[in-house]
This record gives sequence, C-alpha cells and structure tokens, in this order.
Amino acid sequence: MGPGDPFRGEIPGPDPQAQGGLSGEAAPAARAGPPGRPGRGRGHPGRAGGRRVVTKIAFAVHRTFHSVSHSRNFRLFFVGQIVSVTGTWMQSVAAAWLVLKLTGSSVALGIQLALNFGPILLLGAWAGLLADRRDKRVILIGTQTAFALQALALWVLVFAGAAQLWMVYALSLFAGVVTAIDNPARQSFYAEMVGQKDLTNAVSLNSAVMTGTRIVGPALAGVLIATVGLAPSFLFNGISYVAVIAALIAMRPNELHREVVPIRGKGQLREGLAYVRRTPGLLLPLAWMAVIFTFSFNFSVLFPVLATRVFDGDAGTYAVMLSVLGVGSLIGALAMARQQEPSPRRLAVAAVAFGVASILAAAAPTFWAELLVLVPMGIVSMVFMITGNSTLQLSSRATMRGRVMALYGMVFLGGTPIGAPIAGWVADRFGPRMGIALGGIVAVATGLAGLWMLARRRIAARAHAAARKPEVVGVPVYQGATDPKLATEETATA
Repeated sequence: MGPGDPFRGEIPGPDPQAQGGLSGEAAPAARAGPPGRPGRGRGHPGRAGGRRVVTKIAFAVHRTFHSVSHSRNFRLFFVGQIVSVTGTWMQSVAAAWLVLKLTGSSVALGIQLALNFGPILLLGAWAGLLADRRDKRVILIGTQTAFALQALALWVLVFAGAAQLWMVYALSLFAGVVTAIDNPARQSFYAEMVGQKDLTNAVSLNSAVMTGTRIVGPALAGVLIATVGLAPSFLFNGISYVAVIAALIAMRPNELHREVVPIRGKGQLREGLAYVRRTPGLLLPLAWMAVIFTFSFNFSVLFPVLATRVFDGDAGTYAVMLSVLGVGSLIGALAMARQQEPSPRRLAVAAVAFGVASILAAAAPTFWAELLVLVPMGIVSMVFMITGNSTLQLSSRATMRGRVMALYGMVFLGGTPIGAPIAGWVADRFGPRMGIALGGIVAVATGLAGLWMLARRRIAARAHAAARKPEVVGVPVYQGATDPKLATEETATA
C-alpha cells in the first residue's frame, strides 16, 4: 500500500516546499511556463490546495475506519460480516415473500417475525450472563454455525417445493433461540476486539456493514426471486456464514481486550437487572428504546404490504425500498463513526427526528416520493440505534456489559414479537400507511418525553448543587459522556 493509506493509519502530510519550505524561508519560485500560461512549479497554489484537500480526505477516511486499521481481529470480523450480513438480508426478503406467498396475510408475517425474535424475551437475560462468563468468540462460532444450518434447511425445503407455513414457523423459532444466545455475546464482543477507546467507532462501522449490505442484499434477493425463485437466497445465506466463522477462527486471542470474568454465584441475573435499575444512564435510554423498537421499527411487516397494496409492486419493489432505506442508514452509520461521545440527549433528539421521518414516509403520495423520504428516515434511524448501543456499552461496567447488552437485545429484537403482530393487524385493518404513521407518532412522543426528563434532571441537579456543596454519591462508570450525572450508579444516597 502506498503512502497515506488510511488502513495503515498513515496520513500524508503537506509538502513543506509547496507551502514555502521551513518557517522563515521564502517559497521557491515557480517554474515559468509558456507565455500566457501560469507557472507549473511546485509552488503553484492550485497544487498546494489539492494536497490539502487530499490530506483532509485521507484524515476523514482514517478517522472513520480507525478500528479497521488498528485492530487485526476487528478487520477480520468486519470483512466476514460484509459477506455474511449480505446473505442475511437476502434471506430476510426471501422469508417475508415466502410467508406472503403461502398465506397472503400480514398477520402471518408478523407471527413469523415474532417467532424469530420472541425467544430473546425469555432467554435474553440468561444469555447475557452466559456472555459474561464464557469465551464470546467460541459462543459466536457456535451460533453462526447454527444460523448456517437453519438457512440451508430452508433452502432444502423451498427447493424441494415442500415448504409449509408450520415448517417456516419452526425454523424461525429455532433461529430465534440462536439469536437470543448470539446477540449479547456479539454486542459485547466489540469491546474485546477494539477496547473501550474505539468502541463507538467499531459499533458504527458494524452498523455501516449492516446497513450497507441492506442496499446490496435485498437488491440481489429481488433479482433472484424474480428470475429463478426463492431458494437461491436461502442457499447463499447458508454459505455466507463460512466467511464470519473463518474470521472468528483466524483471530488472535492474545490480542483481544479480555474482560474480568465474574465469579460464578447465585443471583447474578437479578444483580444485572438491579444494576440497570439504579443506573439512570442505562435505565432511561433502555426505556425509550423499548418503546420505539416495539412500536416504530416494524419495517419488515409494513414495507412488504406498502409495496404490494399501495404501490402495486412486487418483491422487486420491496427490495428497492429496503435498499434506499439502507443508503440512508449507511450515511448515518458512517457519520456516527466519526463521533466519540454519545449522549442520552442525542438519543432523544434522534427519536423525534425518526418519528417525523416516519410520518412523512406514511404520507408520501407516490412511490418516488416514498423513496425520497426513506433516505433521511434511514439516516436518523441509524443515528438512534448507534447512539443507544454506544451509550449503553460505555455506561456499563465490564463485568456487567454482557447482561446490559442482553437487555438491549431484548428491547431491540424482543420488541418485535409484541409490535410486529400489532403492526400487521393495523396494516390489514387500516392499511400500512396507518401502521407507519402510528409508529412515527409513538417515536415523536417518546423523544419529547425523553427531552423533558433530561431537562428535569438538569434542573434538579442544579438546584441540588446550589443548595449544598457537591458530594460524591456514586461511582461514575460512563466514559466519554457529555452528561456524567446520567451515567452514575447511585450506590449511596445523599
């Protein structure tokens, strides 16, 4: 790789001669060009300006992909995820279309999604404790292998023409159990790969992979479904897991930022719940996300119905909608990769912005207007998700992070079993536009309530500080927060 390669962390510096040499020395005279043409020497201001632009671009790229350039383990995981998540998005589109093809019911699609994510509500807390106690890399190798087997089983059934709704439901339930185990281990594994300092960057880049592949995966699935049918999407997804499994095996365990393993004992699940309950920097964001993920993030249920019943489209129409949403999400993820200090206030503002975008998406009169609105909707949805994820991880003690991220998974994925059937019922009864609009209204209300809560806490904190001298009332655990009061574990009373 040449000089200035952002993946090596080398930033090309400005040429001293192009800027007048060392301090106090005159710039070399530009070499004279033909009459009527400017000189083309190294001192030409256009070239110096060009170098400065290249330097700024290189620095921006380096800052955005910092975790990839500095951590070999994360670099392997990053590349493996690109392949694997592309397959996951392909299967997501194919599975939704399979259920609609078998039943024609939005409620059936909502039930399938509920089975996919419902087990995390029952197993999530236990899985978080498992992630705190066991080797996360080994857990992930096992879960990724199980996901591959599930995808290949769907491929066999669809290819043989034997797929029935109960079979799809059974395999969705199996995937849900695996997801419950996988999610807390994967979410808390980022800190082990890159350390605390680069955690927000790593989470953002992983989100960029998730959303960037949303552009490619649904588009590929749409083409395959329209030309050769549903089966190839399931096959591709099953094979794609080889990439991430190989990446996990190839990692160097001695380069991981290992965390303290909690001593095995009774009551550790309750301890994790109590820890979150007495830590406002965890409890408030989790509560906001629980509401919004449950009632506002039901794209997989509402968008297929919107594509077919409102815009008279097919699988390709749905795939285009997901791809455009993915473009916006990718922009949001890359923008967040350069941010260092997430905060509860940013989370609440992002909730309001996402709600407004959802309402506009519900009101879009034409398909092209819908696509136009989906870009900013994708941006703010990703800002909301990354801010929430990073806030929780940076606010958590290392020994509690697995259990905290299990709760995050429970509100992120576990809200689907509740919200998806409700969204499906609303779409069947009142139309998909109403379902999207109601989700937007819930997000706006939640974000405004969050801003009101934060304002009240700030006022109370100022009044308390004015009444007496500040006293240490807890152990600050949030690293990099703009409002450390919200991330203080209140282990003692004033």
